[in-house]
Amino acid sequence: MATCLRLRGSMSIDSRALFVSTARFSSSSSSSSSSSSSGKSKTGKKLMDRLSAVIDAVHDRKLPPELRGQRNSVRSETDIINVVEQRIWHSMEEGQFENLPGKGKPLKLDTNPHADPAEDTLYRILSKNGCAPEWVELNKEIRSKISEWRMSLKKAWATKCRGDHSEWVESSENLKLQLQEINDKVFRYNLIVPFGRQMFGLKWDKELDYLEEK
Repeated sequence: MATCLRLRGSMSIDSRALFVSTARFSSSSSSSSSSSSSGKSKTGKKLMDRLSAVIDAVHDRKLPPELRGQRNSVRSETDIINVVEQRIWHSMEEGQFENLPGKGKPLKLDTNPHADPAEDTLYRILSKNGCAPEWVELNKEIRSKISEWRMSLKKAWATKCRGDHSEWVESSENLKLQLQEINDKVFRYNLIVPFGRQMFGLKWDKELDYLEEK
């Protein structure tokens, strides 16, 4: 009986010791994990700072020398255009545009040095045969259809102003379908046109607002 009591007492002491050691291990592991996570966050922050510095340096090199180091003060493309215009005026004042090769002779516009060679060759072939690139022809077609559509809208709007709402409802449905067809052509045009020549599609509400203002 005494032996059993001793065993039970020793087991309870051992379990308490095990609990205390487990608690200490968990606290130490949690502190080490928190320290490691904080260390990782600091490392990640340093890496992000380095990456942002590299990105800023790359963008800064794209600016003219006059604006480098002042990227935050560049508000729009107008600031860059002003620098370019200043350079042109300084060059004109210094006479750098005098006595250029080909002065007084007609310009040779057969080739475009800024265009892709394959596209430039294609444009020259089309031009010699009296044709134009697809996006040029599509631009003409879109503008013609927009002009005709707006004339039809103006006539239909006049019927609404006269009080003939039934005719206006019927006409407006047809006009909306035509508007969608025009916008589909605009979408196609924007896909094939050179960059910087894209156009906006028509919006029904804006067209009506324009008529109401008149």
